[in-house]
Amino acid sequence: MTDGNGVPAVGEDLLDDLRWRGLIQDSTDIDELRARLAAGPVTYYVGFDPTAASLHVGHLVQVLTARRLQLAGHYPLLLVGGATGQIGDPRQSSERALNPPEVVAGWVGSIRDQLSPFMSFDGDNAARMVNNLDWTGPTSVIDFLRDVGKHFPVSKMIARDVVKSRLESGISFTEFSYQLLQANDFYQLHERHGCTLQFGGSDQWGNITAGVDFIRRRGAGPVFAFTTPLVTKADGTKFGKSEGGAIWLDATMTSPYAFYQFWLNADDRDVNRYLRFFSFKSRDELTALETATAERPFAREAQKALALELTTLVHGADEASAAILASAALFGRGSLGDLPEGTLRAALAEAGLVQVKTLTPVASLLKEAGLVASLNEARRAISEGGAYVNNERVTDNEATVPADALLHGRFLVLRRGKKSFAGVELLG
Repeated sequence: MTDGNGVPAVGEDLLDDLRWRGLIQDSTDIDELRARLAAGPVTYYVGFDPTAASLHVGHLVQVLTARRLQLAGHYPLLLVGGATGQIGDPRQSSERALNPPEVVAGWVGSIRDQLSPFMSFDGDNAARMVNNLDWTGPTSVIDFLRDVGKHFPVSKMIARDVVKSRLESGISFTEFSYQLLQANDFYQLHERHGCTLQFGGSDQWGNITAGVDFIRRRGAGPVFAFTTPLVTKADGTKFGKSEGGAIWLDATMTSPYAFYQFWLNADDRDVNRYLRFFSFKSRDELTALETATAERPFAREAQKALALELTTLVHGADEASAAILASAALFGRGSLGDLPEGTLRAALAEAGLVQVKTLTPVASLLKEAGLVASLNEARRAISEGGAYVNNERVTDNEATVPADALLHGRFLVLRRGKKSFAGVELLG
């Protein structure tokens, strides 16, 4: 069990807690790693390649695992790959497009800023940011081939699953060499900072073990490694995706409201696993939420707890509170007028926001917003008492909306029945 801050309770092994949470899939010698962790703090690293301007929720497993290790007293190195981000780890499908170096450099800065709030950069085990461009950039091709490439049998590199799958369709030497760059990162961090542990997603196992082997071949070590599982969804769809695309950690790319809703809408079949992966609640608290999901799934207690905790962690307590207020207000359980303009617009954009130049009758607005298929259906919904504007029931088929009813001078919230809502934004 943990103490409520994600730290294993006194007498409990850190690795046991990570395994209980399902956060260890593969590892080098687990017993040796356990003994090394018990002997005192270790320096560990986890890497993030800047392939976009923001991290997304799929990265949270690595970010929060790094946080757990720091809370347990170990020394974090957070690597943002200014060098590897210019190359790209091979994908199963096809060759990656190479981004311009100046674009990658900008993304490095953005991601470093984004990682900072999750870790502590003060105290005895303060986190440090590192960039592999610092040691890769100054290295000549000849030196790299002699000092690094000489230690990598091509037969082992070809045996990696992702490389084998690309041999027929084609893989460039650029992507083929990525494994050498990442392996050298582990060696460089071992030499420069005494790093003895690397972890990453399970899709990185080949690259990670290549680093362990490279350090051994260079006569250094011992070093250790483990991987976390890739997060999946029970319905077969990709984790971290919504109808609007990826769920980013950057508030300008995915609003805090949309971020909150992503977790709130987690499938009952997934939510308990997500809680173990992402929550810093104690084992007793998580077990209670798992019981609640089984006994009272309609209450969605686990989803609400997860959404609140992660939105607070990523976006802050104020944004989390605003997201909760918006969720209630949009379904008639709170005041729409109390919602900040940004939160209201983000929520309406998530539900479906239609922009208009003039305010037509309510029946027409219901149709334009996609809540009904025709004007006749709109009028029927109004006649039956199932149409609302800003949570006020509309009873007149010919009703119009006065300008002073607009929220923040330009928004309307339309609702049909209890659960279907959309937004209208008046332009001009």
